Amino acid sequence: MAQSAVTVRLDSKMKSQFDELCEQFGMSANTAFNIFVNAVVRSRCIPFTIRGSRTGSPSALDLFLQQRKVAEASLEPEMTLDEINAEICAAREERRNKQQEV
Repeated sequence: MAQSAVTVRLDSKMKSQFDELCEQFGMSANTAFNIFVNAVVRSRCIPFTIRGSRTGSPSALDLFLQQRKVAEASLEPEMTLDEINAEICAAREERRNKQQEV
């Protein structure tokens, strides 16, 4: 497959921090950008929320409706109430265990 080069301009300090984090993740910045591009193409959306200024932040209802659209577009089957409650219980148990370790 033919490859194309992309140039990205970043603040020097930000690039240094990004490179350092990528190294900790065991990958190059180039690999991280490729992962991002693949995620965008696969999901056909940006894989994180992009918001405007704080004064123009979406309401809780708007955020809920956005998440609902994502869930509806997902190929994951819907969870039953029992499954949701089981996940909540497991998360709470994990949090308790972590607190006891400290």
